[in-house]
Order: sequence, then C-alpha cells, then structure tokens
Amino acid sequence: MSHFYERKAHRYPLYAFIVLSAVFAALLFYFQWILGIVSFLLLGFVLYYVIKSQRALYAELEQYISNLSYRIKKVGEEALMEMPIGIMLINDEYEVEWANQFLASCFGEQTLVGRSLYDLADSLVPLIKQEQTTEEIIHIRERHFKVIVRREERLLYFFDVTEQVELQKQYEAERLVLAVIFLDNYDEITQGMDDQAKSQMNSHVTSMLNQWAHDYGIFLKRTSSDRFIAVLNEHILAQLEKSKFSILDEVREQTMKYNVQLTLSIGIGAGVPSLPELGALAQSSLDLALGRGGDQVAIKQGNGKVKFYGGKTNPMEKRTRVRARVISHALRELIAESDKVLIMGHKYPDMDALGAAIGILKVVQLNQKEGFIVIDTEQTDSGAQHLIEELKKHSELWSRFIKPEQGLELITDDTLLIIVDTHRPSLVIEEKLLYRTDHIVVIDHHRRGEEFVEDPMLVYMEPYASSTSELVTELLEYQPKRTKLAMLEATALLAGIVVDTKSFTFRTGSRTFDAASYLRAQGADTILVQKLLKESIVNYVKRAKIIENASIDARGIAIAKGDPNETYDQVLIAQTADTLLMLSGVVASFVISKRADQTIGISARSLGDINVQVIMESLGGGGHLTNAAAQLSDVTLEEAEQRLKAAINDYLEGGKES
Repeated sequence: MSHFYERKAHRYPLYAFIVLSAVFAALLFYFQWILGIVSFLLLGFVLYYVIKSQRALYAELEQYISNLSYRIKKVGEEALMEMPIGIMLINDEYEVEWANQFLASCFGEQTLVGRSLYDLADSLVPLIKQEQTTEEIIHIRERHFKVIVRREERLLYFFDVTEQVELQKQYEAERLVLAVIFLDNYDEITQGMDDQAKSQMNSHVTSMLNQWAHDYGIFLKRTSSDRFIAVLNEHILAQLEKSKFSILDEVREQTMKYNVQLTLSIGIGAGVPSLPELGALAQSSLDLALGRGGDQVAIKQGNGKVKFYGGKTNPMEKRTRVRARVISHALRELIAESDKVLIMGHKYPDMDALGAAIGILKVVQLNQKEGFIVIDTEQTDSGAQHLIEELKKHSELWSRFIKPEQGLELITDDTLLIIVDTHRPSLVIEEKLLYRTDHIVVIDHHRRGEEFVEDPMLVYMEPYASSTSELVTELLEYQPKRTKLAMLEATALLAGIVVDTKSFTFRTGSRTFDAASYLRAQGADTILVQKLLKESIVNYVKRAKIIENASIDARGIAIAKGDPNETYDQVLIAQTADTLLMLSGVVASFVISKRADQTIGISARSLGDINVQVIMESLGGGGHLTNAAAQLSDVTLEEAEQRLKAAINDYLEGGKES
C-alpha cells in the first residue's frame, strides 16, 4: 500500500512547485540579493518541513494499514472459526474435508474431518445432488439449520434458524380454527320422543360435548337444537386428530341407551387467517361430511386439501319424503326453463347408471321437453350391454341415445345437463359437456368426495339410498302423470336397484322396497331383470379361477388377484368380491385385476365392520362403507397388491381413520 503513495506520478506537482519557487528566488536574488537569500532560506525550511511531514505521514499510514490488515485477518479467522455459522467443505465422495469448530459442536463432535455425510446427516446428500443451488432447512440434534449449497466449490453454509422455526411452529399452532357441529337426524329421531326422554337425551349429549370441549380447551356454543359452533386452534386440532375424534364414537354409543342412533357430523375450517373464509370452509366441510352420510369429521384447509375421520356407520334412512318431493318439483322447473336436456352417467356405465338415465329421460318426457342420454356403447359393462341390446329392439327409446360427440354438438347455453350415479367430473362419460353449460344437476347415491362438479344448480345426493335408480324412481312419483312408465323403462330402473343391492341384501331400506313396489306396479318385468343379469359360462369360470387364488388372513380379509395376462370386466371384478364376502370367516374382500382400459381395478366389499370406502379413497377411489372401488394407473398387479395391503394396514392400525 505504501508503494502506491511513493509513486513519482504523485510527486510531480510537488517537484513543479519546488522548481518554480527556486526560479522565483533566483530572479529575486538577481535583482535584490538580500531578499533572494531570505527566499532561499524560507524555501529550504519549507522543503525540510514538507519532507519531514511526508515521512511521518508514510510512517503513520504504514502503521494504520498494518494494524488494519491484522484486524481484518483476525476478524476473518474468528468469523471462520468462532462465529455461529457452520461451514463445511466436502469431496466428491460426500466426505468432510474441513469444517469449522461451530459446526462440529452442533454435531456434538470434536472434529468432522473424514466423516461421511451419510453418517452425519443423510438428508444432506439429496440436497447436494440437486442441480440448482438450493436452500433447505434440516434438523440436526434438536436444532434447525438453513443449509446453502455452493455446488461448484463443494461448500456448505449452515445457519441456525431454530428460533425462527420454533416461532413459526408457535404461530401455526395458535392459528384460529372454526368448527360447526351438527347432530345428524336430530329432528327425525326426537319427533317420536316424549318431552322427558327428549330433554334427557338433549342434556346427555350437551353434557358430553361440553366435557369434551373442556378437556381439549375448546370454546363451544350451541346455536340451535341440532347445531353447535366451536372455536379452537391448530394445536388443539392436532390433538383431536390424534384421538381420531373419539367424541364421534362416544356420542353414538351413549345415545344407544335411548334406543336411538344419534351421530355427529363436524365440519372444520383451518389454515387461513380470514374469519369469513374460515367460516365458509367450516360450512363447506360440514356439507361434505353430511353428503358422505354423516357420522364423520371433514377438515378443509385453505389450500383445498380435505381430511376425513369417522364414517364408520351406514347412513340412516330418512323417514320423510319431503326432500324427494321438493327436489322433484325443483327439477321439473329447471327442465321447463331449458331448451333440451342431456343426461350422462359415469364412464363404463353399469345397470344403475343406465337405469337412472332412462328414468330421468322419462321425467323429461313427462314435462314435454326433448331429452337425450349420452353414452359410449363401446365402453359399458356386460350387464349394461345386455340392456342396450334390449333397448335396440325399441326404436323410439333407442333413438334418444346419442354419442358424446353428438352431445357436444347439441348442447347450448340453455341446455340442462343432468349427471347421474356420479358427482366427480373426472368420471363422467364426456367431461367437456360440463364446461359447455352452467345448468347442471347432480343426482347420486354415493358418499360425497373431495372432487365435485363445480357450481351445480341442483344437487340430490342421498348416501342412505341403495342406488341412484331408487332416487330417480322417487322423483318420478312426483312428476305429472301424463303417461305411464313403459315396461322396459320400469324394468331398467328395477334392474339398477337389484344390481346395487345385490338382490336386496345390501344397503336396502324400506324406501328401497317402496321404490321396487312402485316399479313392479308400473309393469317392471322381474324375469327380464334376471335375463339382463345373466352371465356367460366364460365369466363364471373366470370368477371361479380368481376365487381359487384368493388368500384369507387371520383378520378375515380376503384378497384375490386375476391373471396378469388377462383383462376382466369391472362387473366381473365386483361380482367376485361379492362372492368372496359370502365365504365363511370373511369380513372384507378385495379383488385386484387388470381392466380392458389397461388400468388395475380394485373392488372392495365388507359386512360393515371395515369401512372399505376409506381404504379405496386412500387409493384414489371411493364408494360406500360396504361397497367401494378404485382404479390404479401405471402399476402392475403386484404393485397394486402392495399398495392395497399398505392401505388396509394403515386403516386398521390408524383406528379406522377416514
């Protein structure tokens, strides 16, 4: 640094000043020698002082630079070795070449040199292998560190962010959560009670809920006879999830003392700071829980994720037809306001979807509107194919069936689109139709899932119903009686009910028999139903071979796989699961087979002790408590079996969480 100040270029102005001063002094000496001598003396004194001052300045500057260099070096060494920032150098084999003392102390070691990252913190290896320079927070011995990777230099920086992480956790734990608690079927259950029994049950339920709220630190307020509102936080919600919302079981079991089955449905909104949005999420969650049959908890986050707990009981059948009559009249008005009606079921429609579609077509015709059923005849199950062959013999009815491409050409902004036997957009025959009109109606008997048709004008979902055909039959009873149901129309609806109830053995309530009685009175042919449901000897042998390879574990769970080189119809897979369930000691059955669309189909059945809907939902499917299915893509039969077994174990070990 001193050589910089000693350069001649910096001295040229001083040299010029000295030369000019000497010239002026010489001129003065020439004219006035006395003044000239004085001038030379003054010039000499100034030069002496300047030279002395410059040397002193150089000495001070040299000392200052030396001290500064020492301090910078000292600070650099201290920062590298002593400051609370971890620094690590690694080689290509992910071994530590050097690390500062602070980082070594974080690992509880004297030195880290020579140690492998696989032993120290294997979570660092995937981070280092990433192509881009990244930052990530990892956990080391009760501390949290933000790691910055400089890949080219094989250098890692560790910043202790434990306090930030803990503060964030505290913030998240204290975030507000709103819950709406609903007493399922409260009005229906209590309408037949005397005042004393009703008061006792009310008091008992309220006492249980208050004790539950007190135990967990929840603010609970009753807002009506069958509704409560609860205020809690994320920490309490985590505790409730850990307990699997045991209050559901407690209320259900305790109310059995009054010879009733009163259950709870809880909708919870979480994960957003806005109170109005929390309230909307809570109400939406409650609607979702009720749509799935009640007796469960639905938790909806601000990011759209939904979790379910409970749902262990079959939904109770309603005791009133008021809702069916109201829906029927609302549907009638929507049909009257439309230019035409398109009816669509799910992909690979079964007998229930096809029967319900035919029933809705009759509703449209009774209201003197033009209606069409959208179907892909190349993609149906065997039972539905038999019905289609029968429909082709009736030209007037068959002319109402159109292909998806024709539906896209016919649909307008004023067209009413009615979806039957499904509520998931990804499962309908032609999803594009959903976006061509804003007038959509959903009629379904499945438990509501997270995926749902966006903004339908009318929704008729009753999970207690045996089938969509049963719901449509009830709607028909409240329509104008301009014409009678044709034999084939009534038979198609009855066939849908028979298939979904397995000949009135599963999910069959009094309303199911009422609907069947009405259809029989309208001319439904039970012999024709049996003909439609007949199967070929080839399918019978296929089913027997799948059952032959079934395994039944000690828990009573039967799992069977089809031949990996063969494809099976979805109906055949479902029938095989039904047959397995009839075997002694089997409480739940699962059949895994390859389908014609190259996906792996899983059909699940149970006697009610195991909620197969929850298991199938974890695999991307859905259904009912005793009857569910799922389809897996891009997996082999063996991989599908492993995923199924993992889902079953998670369900059984997790306290039957939904």
